[in-house]
Amino acid sequence: MSFETRTFLRLWPVAGALALPAMAWGWQSQPSPPPPARPVIIVQPPSNARFQQTVREQQVRDQLQKNQVEEQLRQSRVDATRRPYAADATHAARLDQADQAQRELYRARQQDLLDRYQSAVAPPVVHSDQAPSSSRSGE
Repeated sequence: MSFETRTFLRLWPVAGALALPAMAWGWQSQPSPPPPARPVIIVQPPSNARFQQTVREQQVRDQLQKNQVEEQLRQSRVDATRRPYAADATHAARLDQADQAQRELYRARQQDLLDRYQSAVAPPVVHSDQAPSSSRSGE
């Protein structure tokens, strides 16, 4: 064997020793897969939930209509009250202020009714970080 062949054979273990860490580094530097998605927890509504929702909707509609009729009656009373004082600007201004306050109160009542209905029918929020609590005490 020549000197060059012996030197080449001596370099094989060195090349193998250097190639092994290089391969390991290449394997580790590959991008890791994304973390799994958080689980989605679906809360089953009670079997009569649709019926209950329909009842709540009808109650809200009835209350809105009742409030509207009361507002129309109030408006007609205000109009009847204004007639005798149409010439008096001070009285008319006071009646206008009172009427404006009543209209704002009416709008606030209607909005409150709608907000309460919306919060009642909104589905419960369950975060996937927390397990849903069991309704039974034994579990």
